[in-house]
Amino acid sequence: MKPWIGVYLSEPVAARLAVAAQCPGATKSAIIEAALAHFFEPDHDVEEPSVDRRLSAINRNLEQLHQELRIVSEAVALQARFLLAVTPPLAAADQPAACTLGLARFDEFAEQVTRRVHLGTSLIKETIERVNSTDPAHLATQPVRQEGATRSTHQEPNGVAATVAGNKPQSPPDARGAAFEREPDTRADQTMAGAILRPLLAPWRATGPQRSRAFSTDWLLVLRVFLPFVAAYYLSFLFRTINATIAAPLTNEFGLGADDLGLLTSIYFLTFAAAQIPIGVLVDRYGPGKIQSVVLMAAAAGAALFAVADNFWLLLLGRALIGFGASAALTAGLKAVVLWFPAEQVPLLNGLMIMLGSFGAVTATLPAEYLLVSIGWRGLFELLAIASVGCALAIFVLVPKGRWSLAAKGTTVGLRIIYTDPRFWRLAPLSATCIGTAWALQGLWAAQWFSDVEGLDRSELLRNLFAMAIASSAGALVLGVAAQKLRRYGIGPRPLLGLVAVPFFVAQLAVILRVPLPSSVPWMIVAAGGAATVLSYAILADFFPKELAGRATAALNVFHIGCAFLVQYLVGFVIQYWTPQQGHYPEVAYQTAFAINLAVQLGAWFWFIIRVPLSEGRGSGAGSRGPL
Repeated sequence: MKPWIGVYLSEPVAARLAVAAQCPGATKSAIIEAALAHFFEPDHDVEEPSVDRRLSAINRNLEQLHQELRIVSEAVALQARFLLAVTPPLAAADQPAACTLGLARFDEFAEQVTRRVHLGTSLIKETIERVNSTDPAHLATQPVRQEGATRSTHQEPNGVAATVAGNKPQSPPDARGAAFEREPDTRADQTMAGAILRPLLAPWRATGPQRSRAFSTDWLLVLRVFLPFVAAYYLSFLFRTINATIAAPLTNEFGLGADDLGLLTSIYFLTFAAAQIPIGVLVDRYGPGKIQSVVLMAAAAGAALFAVADNFWLLLLGRALIGFGASAALTAGLKAVVLWFPAEQVPLLNGLMIMLGSFGAVTATLPAEYLLVSIGWRGLFELLAIASVGCALAIFVLVPKGRWSLAAKGTTVGLRIIYTDPRFWRLAPLSATCIGTAWALQGLWAAQWFSDVEGLDRSELLRNLFAMAIASSAGALVLGVAAQKLRRYGIGPRPLLGLVAVPFFVAQLAVILRVPLPSSVPWMIVAAGGAATVLSYAILADFFPKELAGRATAALNVFHIGCAFLVQYLVGFVIQYWTPQQGHYPEVAYQTAFAINLAVQLGAWFWFIIRVPLSEGRGSGAGSRGPL
């Protein structure tokens, strides 16, 4: 008797077995027994088809590996030739700092390699597919970046420019040693609106799944990263300029003089400036989200203390806490844009951030006046405290959590690289005196001028402050777009900054000389000059690598905010030497203070534009992109 065995078959095999069993003289048991006997025959190699398939797969894998090795060897050879034949050697004094920075960048490089290996994605394959792609929608969602190792352009020894990614011939580089590929301009791109909307509407140009992925990614980043940091910078700008609106109620309630009012307003800038270097280091080390959300809570505490203060010293302490709490807004925001957005969108997004943040100054005029009438200045600061807490929580919850390589271990080295670069010292005086003056005047002394010299009533004064705030916002947008467009034609932000300073000086001179113009016109130009931070930070980006972005921004912000503190306080110090007449300081007091400050700015401007040869920035390394 044959043994009985239960076998489980798949439905397709069971169906085929049932069909075969219908033949005359055939049964399912006989078919299965014959198949098993055939399987166990010693001279039958059932693995032969499988071996053929495996050998074919191995052959294909070897061919693919051979192709990838050829690509890797060519890339390594081109990179070696670039480093050995093009990169200038470092001086002996600069090598320790360069090695420290190089180790930090290598750690980040190793993390990126590990991440790609774990994800199973090939950067080489992605790059080749992108370069070979001719789909316009694909190109719209996958822009070619013009920096770093992806598209590093250099001059070959035989005079032919080539790129690492593909060794394609390019146009010869300009005098600064970099060739920029230009996309063909369309009619929409040649307008300001086109320049603004083109990068933001790129996801809509794609089709199908590509459009869906690009749209969701870009707008999620805008909602989770860009807008929360814009909100923080908006609050920072509002805190900076609100004292111009509440100066009269504070003066009446606490009996403040010009010097007291100047100190109370300028203490914001003092604590703001003192926190810049630590904030820059912490942002580079731990990321902008954590630092901004924590520091902004200090602004909330300061606003709450300001709201309940019953004497001058509590007002001063509250204002100092507000300055500290707002100190990370711009540094963290610019760092976040660099980290989470493509490099080609950074200048425009910086301009948009400063423009939108400048609406805080708009809110500090007529809208703040309406709140003063209804809830008073104490209720206004209670609302600002609540808004600061809400913004801090939004940043903590919404901003993506990142893994930060502790590149800031070289904190002292990083700051030494920045502060020993002679190009930084050529830029800092002009940027600090002009931007600090614009902030100081818009934040306090413009309102006092309108009241004491122009004799404007409260409503006219606030309308002029409102116009200045609008001019500041528009200036940030215009300068951001202009810097992006002019760079395509080889005009960097440095000459543009020197040019923008000229109408800024003329406007101040028109105020001092009382040129017969509508009172708001020169003051609007002065306010717009404060948006030149867009150009200053763009110049810094050409000097230093992005690993130092937070510290470089903070290093320059120390000068911006410190100068704003000095101007705001010293103008009041000069003005108080004149005796008020019927509660108003005389015109000559303001003219003297403003003239002294203008003379300092002109000296900084001449230092900026003179053509004295400077040595290359020490330690700037790969981040340096040309002479000053």
